[in-house]
Amino acid sequence: MYSTWLYYAPDRILFDCGEGISTLLTNKLFAVKKIFLTHSHADHISGLWGFLNTRSSAMGEREKPLEIYYHKSSDQIRNYIEFILKTGNKLKYDLSIHEIDTGEEIPLTEGNGKRYIKAFNTDHMKSEVSIGYQIRETRKRLKEDYKGLDQEAIKQIIKEKGRDAITERYSYSLMTLSGDGNVIGDEYMSDTTLLIHECTFLDAEDRRGDKHTEITELLDKIRRNKPKKVILYHISNRYLIKLRETMKNVEKELKEEGIEFFYVYPGKVCRF
Repeated sequence: MYSTWLYYAPDRILFDCGEGISTLLTNKLFAVKKIFLTHSHADHISGLWGFLNTRSSAMGEREKPLEIYYHKSSDQIRNYIEFILKTGNKLKYDLSIHEIDTGEEIPLTEGNGKRYIKAFNTDHMKSEVSIGYQIRETRKRLKEDYKGLDQEAIKQIIKEKGRDAITERYSYSLMTLSGDGNVIGDEYMSDTTLLIHECTFLDAEDRRGDKHTEITELLDKIRRNKPKKVILYHISNRYLIKLRETMKNVEKELKEEGIEFFYVYPGKVCRF
């Protein structure tokens, strides 16, 4: 694994910051508002030095503020950021560093349709906590007691009691990013529109230890929880010869379940 990162354009969020990202993003790096790091392995953070300094020196909006988030247990990320800031020129923009915990919610928008990031534990490292992220949105829906009523009856209740009497707020996951590690729990797959999950191993016999995902177990959980769309990434390049054929079969299987399927080809930048 040489470089791992995901740019989520709707909310201008960068998840992880692998090597070469400044060259690949070019002026899009000025659009990034927040960076969320999953853990401290080099393929996930080695591009941070170039990103922070390029954003301060390249031609673009160099004074736009930037925020970085990572788990509070990561001495490695903390030390790396301190090293970057000590050895580079003074940044032209405000940089905010946030150490977070799992379960913590970071607001993206406010109001009735509030969106926020929620961090959750992944099973990957012994030296620190590794985390995945969800982009969640607060929505409204009809309360269960009123779902069988026709439109006229509902309008009458709203007129008498107000809309809040028949609706309830709930949280929905727009996107779930697994980060590295074993297959994430059902609770993170079951209510998400988009699941982006690591899939390092395509053959179970290649898996040594239990700190990365193998495709068979992952597909079983995907079929059970049925996210609307799936993107597999972090695939080992040992499978390049058989990759396209394997992914073609996976796409066919998931299509029968009503699930859209895509994958990130190792060494390529993919746009979805």
